[in-house]
Amino acid sequence: MNALIYGLGRSGRGVARYLKKLGWNAEWLDQRPQPEDLELVSELGFQQGSADQAYPWVIAAPGVPIDHPDLEKLRSLGAKVIGELELGFLTRRTPIVGITGTAGKGGTSVLITQLLQASGLNARIGGNFDPPFLDIIDDAEVAVVEISSFQLERIQTFRPHVAVITNMDIDHLDRHKTIEAYHGAKWRIQENQLSDDTLVVMEELQVPSSARARILKFARMPEQIRLQNGDLVLDAANLPRGIHPANAQAAVLATESYLQQIQKPLDVQAIRQALLEAEPVKGRNERVATHQNIDFVVDSIATRTIAVKSALEQARAPIVWLVGGRDKGAALEPLQEVAQQKVKFIVGFGEAGAQFASAFNLPHQIIFEADGDATIREAVKAAAEQLPEGGTVLLAPLGTSFDQFKDYKDRERAFREAVQCYTKEP
Repeated sequence: MNALIYGLGRSGRGVARYLKKLGWNAEWLDQRPQPEDLELVSELGFQQGSADQAYPWVIAAPGVPIDHPDLEKLRSLGAKVIGELELGFLTRRTPIVGITGTAGKGGTSVLITQLLQASGLNARIGGNFDPPFLDIIDDAEVAVVEISSFQLERIQTFRPHVAVITNMDIDHLDRHKTIEAYHGAKWRIQENQLSDDTLVVMEELQVPSSARARILKFARMPEQIRLQNGDLVLDAANLPRGIHPANAQAAVLATESYLQQIQKPLDVQAIRQALLEAEPVKGRNERVATHQNIDFVVDSIATRTIAVKSALEQARAPIVWLVGGRDKGAALEPLQEVAQQKVKFIVGFGEAGAQFASAFNLPHQIIFEADGDATIREAVKAAAEQLPEGGTVLLAPLGTSFDQFKDYKDRERAFREAVQCYTKEP
């Protein structure tokens, strides 16, 4: 077979390694290839291709808009444009549990992997979550795949045995243009499922009438984690800090469903123990330190309203909330109630810090240094000084990191270093 890898990066490198393993002839095209990209394709013997050439297959990276002019041209020349999910599904039959949603899909994916492993299965996690899907598909007894709306745009026959939709809110309108298109991309996770598959969704979501899978629903904030028959697994209050009850309930239902499909008995005690020992995804609503009864919690990726609300709900009050960065149009009104209930003080930082902080009728302070690291250091110090009797300093920024940082991980690093610096002070 002959294919063009359109877009390298993390996903494209996974595609390149996989195509080499398949024995396909491949070329690549990327407007801004990174040194590690060029090193890999050279090592694999793949040459640079052209959007003016005909290929039977084009595997496009998630970061490339599905209506990109080059992809439209390649289609006109006869190419079938797909993504990594479709490529893996067409060439392997590894069972798949797929997870999508506006927020919580990473944490839910990790939990499902841990619960399946606790059930004795060789479950591997990949997809939108490192490593790429195609890097795990051959080694997994069951692949747990975190899936973005960008990846779902380019599926055709992809069919997970169990699909999970954690929730739906507003996001990526710069790419999808409308909320309807964004939600439509998310719902594609179930469009090829059949009656012996399972779809696990939050109870408030309206499932399309065309859905054929068995549907299981879970609450936004369950007080108890239960099996499908109602048997108790664990009180939500006993979950480790940072494990959201909704994610835990969705993970239990998904795990139980997959075990039913392969006719493997569920060990309730093993599931309960795995939940009790679960750890939050690094950097996602993670407590990085406790000092003088102050929890320092980082959730730098929380740039969507639903994710920020979840972080506020789970944090120990009183909260000093670090909010700012570059405005991406996140809705503020849904945060008003929880902010009034739990937030004592707001520290606004970066480009949108003043805009965000002033939107809430709460005491606040604005910090903007020329250097991003200095901004976060000052913000952490100012926040901690507002909590003489303890509480939580929470970085759940609402804004993107691109005003002062390379990405959200770079902002997370700055927060961790700022906390370390502060907690070492006399």
